[in-house]
Amino acid sequence: MLKYVETMVVFTEIPDEITLAINISNCPCHCPGCHSKHLWEDKGKDLTQRVLDRLIVSNDGISCVCFMGGDSEPDLVNLLAERVHGFGLKSAWYSGKESISDKIDLKNFDYIKIGPYIEEKGPLTCKTTNQVLFEIKDLKLEDITYKLQKSDTETCLQ
Repeated sequence: MLKYVETMVVFTEIPDEITLAINISNCPCHCPGCHSKHLWEDKGKDLTQRVLDRLIVSNDGISCVCFMGGDSEPDLVNLLAERVHGFGLKSAWYSGKESISDKIDLKNFDYIKIGPYIEEKGPLTCKTTNQVLFEIKDLKLEDITYKLQKSDTETCLQ
């Protein structure tokens, strides 16, 4: 069972989208320098389809739902992403793994970010990052990481 710790509406995780970010706990990646170590623990509230429905309905004006984590159960992330599309919203997943799980059906997603956080390479906003944000079009992955990157690498590492 997936558990979530908190949610927030964000404007920078997915370009041009008003995104409900759902922070999922029990992260198996444990990246050194992680800014969300509180998500390493298995804690929080169950993220069921019914709970997801309530979160979506109570956040009027969003255009996208992004599952932040869930690498311990990608099959459940896949199922929930399919449900998001039923609301006419876009779905996204931030995975800390280096590749997309074979339990993910690309038709259920509009965006997927892969890659562990490596502190010296910086986050998605840095041109030196190892992480990649893909937009999925016609079941093909298009790298759109550049849309999040700042022009000044020094600033993004601060």
